[in-house]
Amino acid sequence: MAKNENPKQNTPKENTAKPKVHKDLQGFDIAIDTFGEIKSNMNIEKINEFLNKNVDDKKLAEREDYDEMKKGKKKKG
Repeated sequence: MAKNENPKQNTPKENTAKPKVHKDLQGFDIAIDTFGEIKSNMNIEKINEFLNKNVDDKKLAEREDYDEMKKGKKKKG
């Protein structure tokens, strides 16, 4: 005797509520398509700028000159 499988049991539920975000990232939306590509509605440069400004780099924190690097962030040209 075969078990009756309910296809709805195995599908993940979609979360329709939007999470709280930083004011600089208002409207930011990111998703992964069926090919595994990341799709975003925000320019990657703007995201990187936000991360550089608001997130400490744990790998660089051990360096003696890390505080100087954070203060004088200059773009290489």
